[in-house]
Amino acid sequence: MLQQANCRYGPGAAYLYEWGLYPANHVDILATNELRDWLYVHPWYFQGDCWVRADLIQVLRGDMTRLRPFYGLLPFSELYKPPRTVSAVRSGDEVTISWSPVWMTEDDYRGYLIEAWLCVGGQVIFTPIAVDGTVYTVHDEAGCLQPSGARVYTAEKHGYTEWRLVLWPLHEAGTTPTATPAG
Repeated sequence: MLQQANCRYGPGAAYLYEWGLYPANHVDILATNELRDWLYVHPWYFQGDCWVRADLIQVLRGDMTRLRPFYGLLPFSELYKPPRTVSAVRSGDEVTISWSPVWMTEDDYRGYLIEAWLCVGGQVIFTPIAVDGTVYTVHDEAGCLQPSGARVYTAEKHGYTEWRLVLWPLHEAGTTPTATPAG
């Protein structure tokens, strides 16, 4: 480790914190995300694997180009319900996603997680988003060969509920099909 880092349950700062890693800690690198900006690691001093930003790790041996993209399961929690009445509306390239609030205790509340696959510059980009509220707007362009989409989870300190699919609105020209997001 080059500096202190948060090791998370998924490849992005939007995911819940799992472990704190420090410069003296060593990890085995197991996989990467598609953009190669997060690494899935096995800390030598902790039980369980987690995600850390790639630029915070000093690679001492091994070939990083051989790592395969990986997406694991999030820690599941049944303490609270998943989001309800999930919907989305489009205005040009802006898609506003909304859902009904889920009651949680103040101590457990960690908001919501959106995992989105958004068309940006002709490429579908996986974009995790932490939301403190029940409405969020994303930028989704036309022109990708793969469909855009999203799903929403309730996040609480122990993990995530089942996700709910966001029925993705078409572009006005009707060029982007509605589909279940990959992943």
